[in-house]
Amino acid sequence: MTWFILVLAGLLEVGWAVGLKYTEGFTRPLPTALTLAAMAGSVGLLGLALRHLPLGTAYAIWTGIGTIGTVIFGIMVLGEPANLVRILCITMIAGGIVGLKLATA
Repeated sequence: MTWFILVLAGLLEVGWAVGLKYTEGFTRPLPTALTLAAMAGSVGLLGLALRHLPLGTAYAIWTGIGTIGTVIFGIMVLGEPANLVRILCITMIAGGIVGLKLATA
C-alpha cells in the first residue's frame, strides 16, 4: 500500500506541475485552486509514504514520477519536442526509479 500511495503522490505532482501552466501566474481561480489542492495532496501522500520508506528513495521516486509525467504531458499535449536526447533522459530517470524500488523492496 505504501508504494501505491507514493505513486499516487507522484501522479498528483504531475497534476500540480501541469496546473501551474494553466494558473497564468495564479490569476485564474479554478486552475489555481485545483493546482493548490494537487500540491497539498501530493505532499501529504508523500508524507504518508515516508512513514515506511527511506527518505531518499521516496523523494527520488516522487520527483521522478513527476518529472517523467510532466515531460510526457508536454510532449503529448503541448507539442514540446520529443527528440532522442529527451527520450533517453526520460528512460534513464525511469530506470533509476525501478532501480530504487528494487533496492528498497
